[in-house]
Amino acid sequence: MKETRPTPRYSGIIDYLCNGFTPDRWPIWKDVLPNTRVKMRQNEGDTLLEPEQMVARMDELGVATVLLVTTDIGAHGRLNPADFEHVANQWDEAERLVARWPGRFASLAVVNPSLGMAGLRQMRERLALPWVVGMYIHTHSWDRRFDHADYYPYYALCSEFDVPIGMQAGYSGGLWPSECGHAISIDRPALYFPETRFILSHTGWPWVDETIAMALKFPNVYLGTASYPPRHWGQSLRDFIRGPGRKKTLFGTNFPTSGYHHTIGQLPELQLPPDIESLLLRGNALSVFKRLVP
Repeated sequence: MKETRPTPRYSGIIDYLCNGFTPDRWPIWKDVLPNTRVKMRQNEGDTLLEPEQMVARMDELGVATVLLVTTDIGAHGRLNPADFEHVANQWDEAERLVARWPGRFASLAVVNPSLGMAGLRQMRERLALPWVVGMYIHTHSWDRRFDHADYYPYYALCSEFDVPIGMQAGYSGGLWPSECGHAISIDRPALYFPETRFILSHTGWPWVDETIAMALKFPNVYLGTASYPPRHWGQSLRDFIRGPGRKKTLFGTNFPTSGYHHTIGQLPELQLPPDIESLLLRGNALSVFKRLVP
């Protein structure tokens, strides 16, 4: 008799931020975690998996699409085997994933602001691929505020290609400066590039209210929850999601730092009305990532 799986509580979830999810990343995380403030928030079943198992877990939990933070191993990674670039997705593996499971995976191209014009030319090539749906800045790798001049050409590319750009806002989990992650530094870029959609990720913690203020001020600034499961969302963020931020907040995991079972399992505790829950888990992502197919 064919085994039948229970119907997932949710359907159509879009996770806007996921690192490399395969087991070969675990030795890197194992070396990194003792020397950082990064925490793995996971339930049983939230382990790193091979692609076939990952897709099965997505089906089990109602996750339709996962956006993969995708990059190359650059100078940082070659110098430091524990660098972010090693736990992100690589371009060859992302290409295999989107080819085998169309619609289930897409990529966010990681910005390297140290490459100058070569980096911009490379980003243009990446954005020519339909499955590259936006950009991402791993802020603390570069110790540049969001209003740093090195980022402005990339913000302009986002306007040109009509794709959003996400960035880690808040403090650094590693032993790097955190000041660059203050959400307030998106103020000038949001004014200068009104057609670019900015996603302040990681809730901006510990400057969550500052992040909310930027999302309230600007129609082109959004707040992303990746890396923090619902029990870590303070009252101001919960009120924002239920009220003025109901169309400005995106659901994410930053897996593996926040596990899928762990994060999705806490969603019912929010007791969100169905329309707001649908916006948080899917609708807002479709509005921001216009290359995603509804």
